[in-house]
Amino acid sequence: MNLDTRIKFRHLLCFLEIARQGSLARAADVLAISQPAISKTLRELEELLEARLFERTHQGVTLSPAGTRFMRYAGPSVQALRDGVSCVRGEARAPSQVRIGVLSTVEGLLMPEVLCRLHQRHEALVISVVTGVSAQLLGQLHLGELELVVGRMTDSPQIQGLSFEHLYSESMTLVVRPGHPLLVLEPFDRGQVGRYPLVLPPPGTTIRQHADSLFVQCGIQVPVQRLETLSLALSRRYLLGSDAVWVAPRDAVLIDLGRGELVELDLGVREPGGSVGICRNAALDQGAAAQWVCEVLREVASEYREGGYP
Repeated sequence: MNLDTRIKFRHLLCFLEIARQGSLARAADVLAISQPAISKTLRELEELLEARLFERTHQGVTLSPAGTRFMRYAGPSVQALRDGVSCVRGEARAPSQVRIGVLSTVEGLLMPEVLCRLHQRHEALVISVVTGVSAQLLGQLHLGELELVVGRMTDSPQIQGLSFEHLYSESMTLVVRPGHPLLVLEPFDRGQVGRYPLVLPPPGTTIRQHADSLFVQCGIQVPVQRLETLSLALSRRYLLGSDAVWVAPRDAVLIDLGRGELVELDLGVREPGGSVGICRNAALDQGAAAQWVCEVLREVASEYREGGYP
């Protein structure tokens, strides 16, 4: 079947922005057009495709099954066109570029080493790193705005329609500052953990599910006083200045533990952890730079599994 030439670039931009914003009104604001105009453009596209692309909800709109299928191709197609225009406009000599999403679970340990090795091996390489929660980053991957997403995300519903490559498994742990009152207890009493402020990931995140699982296994009551954040830097600084207990991805604090800057609480059990890996959009052709990133990710992950890194 030949491509329907009545489908214009504006139809695709409209569709992608509505999917990104989850609202026709917000999409219209971003595109600087009226809401009636964006509704008309969407209606034209749905008529041309002979399918409803969005389902209306009280909160806005969500992709329909047909819209989800169309998203796999619309996002990468628009990004490929943008890249082609940039190339023709004289940017052919620009360095290789890759856009990747990085979850907090790999931000502090895996990725710094990966980035160092990539820049040692490739003189002209620009790596754009976007951080955030899995839903946000996987949404951008669906749209073709990112080429890869790295981290623990297999429990996220947004992973549907994407490919995932396992690198290694990561567990959760509880850490405190040196000299914390819990460290003087002999033997350590897990029931005392709930007496102190808690630092843990926000509700709804994949990593929070594993944190909750760890607490259930240990029979620990979650305290009322807690800090919920994905920021590793904020968590670390807050922990060092307080008696808080941090439910952290073990990878994120491994170097701190080795230096003696943080201390791990011995719970007697270890939460099995989730799968850390690489997520890709199968509908998006992988460029050379993205392939380089994947190669180094596999290399560093293999060394981590075998105890050779860090």
